[in-house]
Amino acid sequence: MSRRVDLTSAAMLTLVAVASLLAFTWPLIVTPTASLDGNSQSPFVFAIILPVVIGIMVTQLTRGTIGVKALAMLGVLSALGALARPLGAGTAGIEFVFVPLLLGGRVFGATFGFLLGCTTMFTSALLTGGVGPWLPFQMLAFAFTGMFAGLLPRVRGWAEIAVLCVYAFVASFLYGMLVDLSFWPFNLGLGTQVSYVAGAPLLENLHRFLVWSLATSLGWNLGRAFTTIITLVLIGDPLLRILRRTNRVGRYEEDAST
Repeated sequence: MSRRVDLTSAAMLTLVAVASLLAFTWPLIVTPTASLDGNSQSPFVFAIILPVVIGIMVTQLTRGTIGVKALAMLGVLSALGALARPLGAGTAGIEFVFVPLLLGGRVFGATFGFLLGCTTMFTSALLTGGVGPWLPFQMLAFAFTGMFAGLLPRVRGWAEIAVLCVYAFVASFLYGMLVDLSFWPFNLGLGTQVSYVAGAPLLENLHRFLVWSLATSLGWNLGRAFTTIITLVLIGDPLLRILRRTNRVGRYEEDAST
């Protein structure tokens, strides 16, 4: 897989990023008269559109640029992430699936990280029966988490582990809050003090969402963040060495830190 992203892929990635931003933040920006105005069908509209967007993006990124070895490594890490996800799911937010995602994106690069996020979440949903309208949102949020792991600063040793830990903390919260935000009006309903209010100023709805998110998801996001950080501190460095050695032997190219 080539490390370089051509102009067409960069343009597609930009479009996907804009579409993703709209899909996740629609409760904060939709107007009262819009067709998506606060009704419970809005997430489902995006849930239909997003798989098409993801498919186009994955096709573009893999078009003539992903080899058999890179595809095999993508399958291995996706399977590892899919198997790691159920280990702690449902128990205080303990979640290990961010570890292979962040390390894979870090070693093999941003494009690989994006694809790894998509395939890991999709495979995991099939294994755990978690397929639903929320899956495209989870896939996109996970894909961008892997992609940005490949764009982190080029440092080595414990500095690299520290950078990954800081990113893991931020990404754990952003991932959880973005997925929550996309379904906030649908999950909570209308009429409570922290419900979505159609047409309210952006800051007012943002305040309502943050209060609701902190009250319901803080523990899950903290659990995910600390689980990932502790795992990275304990075994992150040897895992990075193994992946880099594999990268050199297999010539997967897209090494983001060399």
